[in-house]
Amino acid sequence: MGRRARGAGPTSRLLPLLLLLRLARGAAGEPGTDGLDVCATCHEHATCQQREGKRICICNYGFVGNGRTQCVDKNECQFGATVVCGNHTSCHNTPGGFYCICLEGYRATNNNKTFIPNDGTFCTDIDECEVSGLCRHGGRCVNTPGSFECYCMDGYLLRNGSEPFHPTIDATSCTEILTKINDVSVFNDTCVRWQMNSERINSKIVYVISVKGQRLDAIESVHEETVKLTTDSRTPEVCLALYPGTNYTVHISVAPPRRSVPAVIGFQTAVKQTISNISGFNETCLRWNIIKKVDMEEMYLFHIWGQRWYQKEFVREMTFNISTSSQDPEVCLELHPGTNYNVSLRALSSEFPVVISLTTQITEPPLPEVEFFMVHGGPLPRLRLRKAKEKNGPISSYQVLVLPLALQSAFSCDSEGASSFFSNTSDADGYVAAELLAKDVPDDAMEIPIGDRLYYGHYYNAPLKTGKDYCIILRITSEWNKVRRHSCAVWAQVKDSSLTLLQMVGVGLGSVAVVIILAFLSFSAV
Repeated sequence: MGRRARGAGPTSRLLPLLLLLRLARGAAGEPGTDGLDVCATCHEHATCQQREGKRICICNYGFVGNGRTQCVDKNECQFGATVVCGNHTSCHNTPGGFYCICLEGYRATNNNKTFIPNDGTFCTDIDECEVSGLCRHGGRCVNTPGSFECYCMDGYLLRNGSEPFHPTIDATSCTEILTKINDVSVFNDTCVRWQMNSERINSKIVYVISVKGQRLDAIESVHEETVKLTTDSRTPEVCLALYPGTNYTVHISVAPPRRSVPAVIGFQTAVKQTISNISGFNETCLRWNIIKKVDMEEMYLFHIWGQRWYQKEFVREMTFNISTSSQDPEVCLELHPGTNYNVSLRALSSEFPVVISLTTQITEPPLPEVEFFMVHGGPLPRLRLRKAKEKNGPISSYQVLVLPLALQSAFSCDSEGASSFFSNTSDADGYVAAELLAKDVPDDAMEIPIGDRLYYGHYYNAPLKTGKDYCIILRITSEWNKVRRHSCAVWAQVKDSSLTLLQMVGVGLGSVAVVIILAFLSFSAV
């Protein structure tokens, strides 16, 4: 029996080892001989994960424990709402998590009711004063951290309470103070005095004085301005910067938010003038008289602006001053021709200008821009017409004149006696070959063939006679206020003129026609 006991000893010692090995394999998530699966033993708030070749149970986020027998909710709010959620918040725990809510008077920056501050969201103060009328009529809202306070605006008195007040807590309100203005009077021509009747308060009142005046002259005829006066006087006075010789309406009220019964008064300021008998001479000069004799120099201020009806983009404006002690001053102005001007003249001592209109006469238009041609015995090229600029007056027309070359030196550009081709008294007289109105000339250029047998305006463009010498002139005409001015340029000189291209074509066609007729007659005779 002793040998049997010694033989069984090693086997009995192996059994515990085998048991421990089975338990270890089960703990590693490996199925044992009994089929035990570790992942199947995980707690309901745990997940099975693979770690270093073994499967183990780990509690989910927000829970703590061994993962198999215990996973208890972790209370994130236990450290305090300020630590977890930030300032002005309350923290709320949930199974496996939490959420934050802003306190009353604050809102989350993500504009949601609840948030978790892992995206940078925090609570910011709500400006309740953005809502109009929160403090009722006459109340002024002042925002505070998490709340707001109400005060009465200037021009209102507190009723049934004290400041600050809150409209959701008490019945305090603000009552409007009514200010009435009466007994308004004018003194010293430009000063106003009035009487204020209102419930007395310990603050200054802001008066708004609106001034509108219609002057007697054409320059700056409407004068408007608004003046504010702050005072606690019951009989305020104010002197206004008014123009002389002007009908004024003055409207007086109290600035908001205070309510008032406004007052309106009308009056006329006296005229203070130094200049008289202003007149123009030599088209661009002025002379005038001084009403009151002075022994010192007077300064005169000029404001001049000119316009042209025929040239909308033309605007000339200038201001300058002169000083003189003369009782009958004169001045000549640098004005452009063909322009309507308004001249405002004011003496520094008068503060009231006089206005005179001047119209300058037109002068000769700019010389025509032409490309000169000299032709000897050949056909005349097409002449290129360029539109002239209206610098000295409105351009009315362009004319093409054909003269015998011998008359060029005696030709006067201002001559009005040029006639049409069919009204010539002799072959030696010149004539108008074409006339184009300025409005019909394109802005770029146009070509005019001489002798094309067409009518331009009322004039016939006759062919030049062969073997003759001619001078062709372009004339530009300006006309305004019954005044005509001309500018001329020689366009071409033609010596021993030949047939023009059109004439050559006509002669060729005529020759062909003669040949055809002769052939027909010959055939008929046969």
